[in-house]
Amino acid sequence: MPLHGGKAPSWLFQRMKRLAREIIIAMVSEYGPQEVLRKLSDPFWFQALGCVLGFDWHSSGVTTTTCGALKEGIKGLEKELGLFITGGKGAISRKTPSEILGAGDQLSCDPEKLVYASKMSAKVDNSAIQDGYQLYHHSFIFTKSGDWAVVQQGMNDANKYARRYHWLGSKVENFVVEPHSAICCDSRGSTLNMTSVESEEARQTTVMLSQEKPDTLVSEIKRLQSLHLPSHHQVDIHDIHPDRLYKTFTKTYESIPENFESLLGIEGVGPKTVRALTLISEIVYGKAPSFHDPVRYSFAHGGKDGHPYPVDKDVYDRSIDILRGALKQAKVGNNEKMDAFKRLSYFM
Repeated sequence: MPLHGGKAPSWLFQRMKRLAREIIIAMVSEYGPQEVLRKLSDPFWFQALGCVLGFDWHSSGVTTTTCGALKEGIKGLEKELGLFITGGKGAISRKTPSEILGAGDQLSCDPEKLVYASKMSAKVDNSAIQDGYQLYHHSFIFTKSGDWAVVQQGMNDANKYARRYHWLGSKVENFVVEPHSAICCDSRGSTLNMTSVESEEARQTTVMLSQEKPDTLVSEIKRLQSLHLPSHHQVDIHDIHPDRLYKTFTKTYESIPENFESLLGIEGVGPKTVRALTLISEIVYGKAPSFHDPVRYSFAHGGKDGHPYPVDKDVYDRSIDILRGALKQAKVGNNEKMDAFKRLSYFM
């Protein structure tokens, strides 16, 4: 999506909030809060929702404004709906952990696990995937039972485009091995992708290297900076300042991370630390990471040829049942359940 400045006019955003509230109430009424998470993790559905709410379909602002309207729209109804929306754009995104913990007394799960999921999803998309898009928006949506989803967005000042990342917690088996439900962008580029299955050996080697003494790592990087690397190499060794990484290497050495996820979770381990360890892994040990851009679109039910994944028959049948049930209830005028949830609107 093209990067567009400015913000939604107040007259539009106020209406977006009201309509978003009614849509969420209707969805929770019919299908439960988990279905809201599943829908928000689908980039096509999310984009359609942004259009329904009336925002510009191809602007980067559709992500931030739609998430903002959803968050503001259900404010005060979280307990009744069993659905919580935290985070947002810029400085607001950094308040996500405190917002999650603030809802702790209304949850039937450990809020710290949700805080970890929020932090790790952001860390992965900013450091483990280095695609040139700097995160500036992070929305973390969760239910009182602990299910969660993430919608976050990064910007690229060079090409003036934004890229959106979607996560669905119930589908995440490993935070650092292809965890996304979708990554959306019309532009591809050279990307260090440490979440690729192809990067498994590189992940293992970077963990091993992180346990080396800081002086050893710094001297190794300085030695590599004197080498002439091929022009096609995607990691720029001259962009890495070894002396500045000494403090971070000390942390990793003292922490003794067990795996790449725990390495990534160490405070101070960011894109340059990952690039430095990855470069040593490739040049010294021959364990190259993937440089394939992970951007891809989500398919609602999979593809017949198995790409991006085989058709999930259970999910497919569920979609049919949901649509059939909605049409059946509409025909017979069964509005009792819907009317009960509509009364939630009176709290606003």
